[in-house]
Amino acid sequence: MPIFINSPMGSAALDVYQGTGAHAELRADIDISALLNLPTLRDVRTKEESVALNRPAQPCIIISASGMATGGRVVHHLRHMLPDPRNAVVFTGYQALGTRGRSLVEGAKQIKMYGRYVPVKAEVLLDTAFSVHADAPELLEWLAALSPAPQVVYCVHGEPKSAEHLADTISEELGLMAVVPRYGEVVRL
Repeated sequence: MPIFINSPMGSAALDVYQGTGAHAELRADIDISALLNLPTLRDVRTKEESVALNRPAQPCIIISASGMATGGRVVHHLRHMLPDPRNAVVFTGYQALGTRGRSLVEGAKQIKMYGRYVPVKAEVLLDTAFSVHADAPELLEWLAALSPAPQVVYCVHGEPKSAEHLADTISEELGLMAVVPRYGEVVRL
């Protein structure tokens, strides 16, 4: 089955991994050549190639960004493919509140794109195994290893309840001052 990388950022990442220096950055158990040498892997670089994927000639996999479907080439693909129940959209990782990705994984029946509503008939799935964000235990481990320890930790990412919980955990487990700044708050660094 053809696999298309259709993201300028994804193409740039592919270029990095095809270079010799990137292999040292990966875990020893990862063989990147197995992915890079897939016979059906295609790197989409031009607008024309991207537009052609909106109506593929055969079943295929399109790997595109933005992860939360807020902009870029993926929005065009979604506009064309969401109405067709033969398609599946797989989101990898967290979908922030207020994004198209979040609406889709929560079961939206239609999504507004480019001023028009698009019916959602495609299967929508969420796979959290590919998230590139550290989870709370990883962040705590990273903070604990910092020397010197930070004077204040600002929790600015994620939904408010999660950020508050993380700040409380940092304070309780590491004894560090951790705060969730209010929207628009200014702090001196």
